[in-house]
Amino acid sequence: MLHVLPDAFRLKPAFAKIVCEPSWKWLKREKPFENYDLFYVWSGEGEVVLNDRPYAVGKGSCFLFRPGDFTHATHNPQKPLVLTYIHFGVDGNEELMQIPERYRVMRETLDFEYLLARYVRLFLVETFAAEEEAKLILKQMMIHLLREDRQELGETKKYSNQLTEVIHEVANYVRQNPGISHRVEELAARAGLSPRYFSIKFKEIIGHSVQNYMIKTRIERAEHLLHHAGMNVTEVADALGYRDIFFFSRQFKQYTGKSPSEIR
Repeated sequence: MLHVLPDAFRLKPAFAKIVCEPSWKWLKREKPFENYDLFYVWSGEGEVVLNDRPYAVGKGSCFLFRPGDFTHATHNPQKPLVLTYIHFGVDGNEELMQIPERYRVMRETLDFEYLLARYVRLFLVETFAAEEEAKLILKQMMIHLLREDRQELGETKKYSNQLTEVIHEVANYVRQNPGISHRVEELAARAGLSPRYFSIKFKEIIGHSVQNYMIKTRIERAEHLLHHAGMNVTEVADALGYRDIFFFSRQFKQYTGKSPSEIR
């Protein structure tokens, strides 16, 4: 909604800031939303289910429900939700709009909460040009949401880049030390990840499972030693940590199609 003009916003009478009663719950909708609904949590604890996906919510949780969405919600009666909701429509082709994501936790809440409060106050008393200002505020709030989404996306990409670098560092460590009998748990600890997550990401980024990569680098090093170091098969197997020369020969042939004696 970055390039949507303020006049394209259609204000709806459903808006408020409320403290939810201890017995409050938002029943599952039988019909989907027809318009947009900005839903912001000031405080409290609860759960919102959006299109069958649950979200634990607290201060700063912010949804932008879209036409076609199904929702329901509950909260902790000991920590009731305090929230603002604003229903509105937008004229224009949705495919051409930059529509904010459905959910985020706001990092910077001060300015956004001021805009929410200002929007509601405009209509508590008869304020001159309230509708015109409300449309401008909606536009500002959509810009805030888009900024939050872009920042979150940037952090996700940054994390993704850092993860890729860490995995490549570990892969390089394995390649530099082919004679060590590496354990997945130790490599995962080197990356600062759990063994399961490390194994998944290693295969995703490197293209080989951890085990296959360790064997691959060991066999490639064995080929180099046989070709260029003047070492015999027994010496190469021993240098690379193989205790069984026959197992080494079988594994070598499996990966290269030749026995190590043929290379030698």
